[in-house]
Amino acid sequence: MTDGSARQTTGPSPTRRGRVVTALMLTMALAAMDTTIVATALPQVVGDLGGLAYFSWLFSVYLLAQTVTIPIYGKLADTYGRKRVLIVGVLIFLLGSGLSALSWDMVALIAFRGIQGIGAGSIGAVVTTIVADLYNLSERGKVQGRMASVWGISAVVGPTMGGAFADYASWRWVFLVNLPVGAAALALIVRYLHEKVPERTRHRVDYLGAALVMTTAGLFVFALLQGGTAWPWLSAPSFIVFGCFALAAAATVIVERRAAEPIVPGWVWSRRTLLGGNLTMACLGLLVIGPSAYLPTYGQGVLGLSAIVAGLVLATMSMTWPIAASQANKLYLRIGFRDTSLIGVALCLVAIAIFLLQPATPSVWPVVASTLVLGAGCGLLSVPTLVGIQSHVEWNERGVATSSIMFNRFLGQSIGAAVFGAIANATLVRALADAPAGLRGELPKDLNGISEVLDGANGPAMTYLRTAIEAATHNVYLGLTVAALLGVVVLLFVMPRKITVVSHDNSQ
Repeated sequence: MTDGSARQTTGPSPTRRGRVVTALMLTMALAAMDTTIVATALPQVVGDLGGLAYFSWLFSVYLLAQTVTIPIYGKLADTYGRKRVLIVGVLIFLLGSGLSALSWDMVALIAFRGIQGIGAGSIGAVVTTIVADLYNLSERGKVQGRMASVWGISAVVGPTMGGAFADYASWRWVFLVNLPVGAAALALIVRYLHEKVPERTRHRVDYLGAALVMTTAGLFVFALLQGGTAWPWLSAPSFIVFGCFALAAAATVIVERRAAEPIVPGWVWSRRTLLGGNLTMACLGLLVIGPSAYLPTYGQGVLGLSAIVAGLVLATMSMTWPIAASQANKLYLRIGFRDTSLIGVALCLVAIAIFLLQPATPSVWPVVASTLVLGAGCGLLSVPTLVGIQSHVEWNERGVATSSIMFNRFLGQSIGAAVFGAIANATLVRALADAPAGLRGELPKDLNGISEVLDGANGPAMTYLRTAIEAATHNVYLGLTVAALLGVVVLLFVMPRKITVVSHDNSQ
């Protein structure tokens, strides 16, 4: 394989580099706003297209396609350069967006969302890789913080735009709005992002390995998304899917060991620093998905907040995350990557404690304080891990290393969704089964009816359901405690305290 050091991003002027970063932020906004903007317009989508029974797949298929393609894009970025791989990914995303706007029924929309997800797989991994190429070690944390701010802004702008389109125009605009944003990003990328391209070298593309990696990751994420919802965990479908995953994983290991240029090289897991980074990002995924999935329900069902206010409470996490991320470089340059990440996970534990130890009568302010501290902790946990891994590898390994930790973050979110979902559901099912005889007639027979009863119930039934939801959320946060402690163990016993940096200079 051609030496990657000969194929690096050329040293741009500050003005041109700033325009490239603007393009990257616009590109990141495409993926960041997608889920929130679609979720807000969901009632109008279902009202127009029908297919209520399948609406959850609008999000599941996107997450699945995005997750399984991340390793592929990372390898391609190292092999053929970042620019062309990012351009292809954005074009695929825009194609999916345009087709989604033309959808005639729910099945078509789900299929086109899958195309969007395939394109989105390139955005998270390749954008963060380009940032590492453009900036040196002392600057990367600050710029990665700017990238994180895109998610914070999107957490507020996305729902607002989605609601406005749904109320005053058409839900189809939640997809069409991607086209001008994507076109502007592509124009800036084509114009200002330049790479030194070496003499053309014939690469042996690992097609079989790519197919197996996608199949293995797809089966695992699919099993996690469907387990406990579409079918019970201990059921024939669950055993079949997990069995197929195990067979695909074994085949992937065999093929990748023999491949000349494997999609997922063995060094991703054999190097202690990379192993620690991958496991840390998986823990981060667990910490993110718990509040994201359950705080809005807690806010509405327990605190009595409106849907908008409950969403804004969760959005406070997206405010402190980029602030902490942008300041992380000041810490890791003084005390190191690992110790900065330890401070981040310690803040996450403080945030969880604030939630768990709030007064007997729940109030919104401890929840807001918890999410603010959690966002700061995640910012200090994510950036040092990301920058540390990117600085530890050569240019021609950076795409694979970056995509690996991004993949593990999404994988952690999928695992968290499954585990925390099982915890919350078990708590609620037990509460319904143990309800006093006098209330059983007013309570739903299963979990599907809880939201309807909450909307119409008063008195003891409402109080009982609120207590049950509070207990379920409390148990989820106990699970988050375990996830944070796992992060501490990984950082202390797997991640080296001193991470070897390949070069302090930007690779330009």
